[in-house]
Amino acid sequence: MLSRLIYGARVSMTLGVVSVGIALVFGSLLGALAGYYKGWLDNLIMRFMDIILAFPHILLAIVIVAYLGPGLRNAMIAIGIINIPRFARIVRASVMDEYGKDYVTAVRALGATDRRIIFNAIFPNCLAPIIVQASLGFGAAILDAAGLSFLGLGAQPPVPEWGAMIAEGRSMILRAWWVMTFPGIAILFSVLGFNLFGDGLRDALDPRLRD
Repeated sequence: MLSRLIYGARVSMTLGVVSVGIALVFGSLLGALAGYYKGWLDNLIMRFMDIILAFPHILLAIVIVAYLGPGLRNAMIAIGIINIPRFARIVRASVMDEYGKDYVTAVRALGATDRRIIFNAIFPNCLAPIIVQASLGFGAAILDAAGLSFLGLGAQPPVPEWGAMIAEGRSMILRAWWVMTFPGIAILFSVLGFNLFGDGLRDALDPRLRD
């Protein structure tokens, strides 16, 4: 039981890193394009993000995994997709805030291309809120993955993912309560730890929250 619990930490952390990475890459790209170019492109991208946000995120993840097929890889893809709007909205707001500043005007006056302005000048100044959202997203991704595995749509046996271990222990909860309890405790402390870490990063990186 202990060995599966420890190995399950590697599975859950890998899932969190990959799914948050997918959301970070695509969300940042879409948010940067929407915030920089504005106009019809901004409306198109953000209305699509609003459509994704209109659905309960776990329900949308279930639909995506049901379409792609159950499995750990497809669960990562589904969780990454449902978290794209969060990064897109944050990056868009940050890019729009940086767009009119003097250093952007200076880089544009030097003849830099739009790609260089976005990714070399503006984007590095938007990293603080992105890092905070990514750290908070790890805990949410682990929780969503556990939910999908519990429903049989995520990690498949014999992979020792925490959500799948909880599902396996349902039938023996009265005679072997620890089979279901300890994976739940692992999920609890992992999600709590990442949330506290994200709050600490927010306090450290946001000058408005400093004493």
